[in-house]
Amino acid sequence: MEFHARKIVMTIGGIRVLAELKPNRTADAVFKALPIQAKVNQWGEEFYCQVPGVQDFRETATTNVKVGDVAFWGLGGMLAVFFGRTPMSLGEDPVPADRVNVIGKVIGDPTVLREAAGASTMSVEPVLEAS
Repeated sequence: MEFHARKIVMTIGGIRVLAELKPNRTADAVFKALPIQAKVNQWGEEFYCQVPGVQDFRETATTNVKVGDVAFWGLGGMLAVFFGRTPMSLGEDPVPADRVNVIGKVIGDPTVLREAAGASTMSVEPVLEAS
């Protein structure tokens, strides 16, 4: 059985979003570490949580992210999802506190995550779709 487009489901405070992962090594490492449930942190309109044991290959280390991007911050071992402005934003785009490796994109409207403000946990699960 072969898997092509790998997807994950992130649940934060009862709000669920689906994301498609990019074909890079860091995304692969995060996918293999799933499922996880962890304490969620919020920084502006960004949620992030710890994903233990994932190596960041830094294929796309950047501070240039868009609303809906899913990224991994290797230094802190954190998975992040951006759904709006962060405290470092100058315009409409989120700006992470440090360079992150963009590993995927939310499918649909990521701004629904605004309803999860104040959530305490974040779960991330793989979606296995046979091709």
